[in-house]
Amino acid sequence: MSDPLLQIRDLHLALPDLNAKRLFGPAPRIEILRGLTFDIARGATLGIVGESGSGKSTLGRCLVRLLEPTGGTIWLNGDDITHARPRDLAAHRRDLQMIFQDPMSSLNPRHSVLRLIADPMRLHGVEDADAKARDMLDRVHLGRRFADRYPHQLSGGQRQRVGIARAVGLSPRFILADEIVSGLDVSTQAQIIRLLEELVADMDLTLAFISHDLSVIRRLCRDVIVLRAGQIVEAGTTEAVFETPQHPYTAELKAAIPLPEPDDTWLRLG
Repeated sequence: MSDPLLQIRDLHLALPDLNAKRLFGPAPRIEILRGLTFDIARGATLGIVGESGSGKSTLGRCLVRLLEPTGGTIWLNGDDITHARPRDLAAHRRDLQMIFQDPMSSLNPRHSVLRLIADPMRLHGVEDADAKARDMLDRVHLGRRFADRYPHQLSGGQRQRVGIARAVGLSPRFILADEIVSGLDVSTQAQIIRLLEELVADMDLTLAFISHDLSVIRRLCRDVIVLRAGQIVEAGTTEAVFETPQHPYTAELKAAIPLPEPDDTWLRLG
């Protein structure tokens, strides 16, 4: 087993209940994450699954420090980043990258594809950012002819490839992908999954992949954790968890979303 890249210990997050109206004092808080403890090894492909409202996306945003936990610790490569101040966290931003579910909301519509990929490189001091951004267009199988296009001129799958290129272009230690294929047709989903497989292997990336689709997790991820109401109810290798689930909730998820065989047609598309 590889040394852990990320170590999460007793992680808690509580957020204000915006639906609760109170004349005086702070709004009551809702506990979203409840004492999560797990490791993500270097080079791992970890699936994070659970029904809507289970805390998957909230956990992901804590891992890349877009949200600050209210309890517990997050260690990145031996450094405690749980409550790092913006100045200190800036040193880790290159290593913590996220691919968002909706690329239209995460890509600036006024910027060309080339600029969308190159600007983060320039921000982090990468030399020859434009040239390296063009290289990334080749790596995500778009091609350099897309450099001068804008997000509205791209299909959903093409926009998601731009989001992937922007994140991977910084050669981060860790990438979080949050439901990035949920809005795509089956053929495009398969192409994006194959692309991630290539990049993880070629660039030695560590990936956490959030999805409600167990068939995608089964194809892409070596390990999986199952969340329910902000708690981990089961964890292990993907094969073991899905073949012989030990928790009734995992069995319910499997029954609700039947798992195709690994060589089913959609997994071979692209």
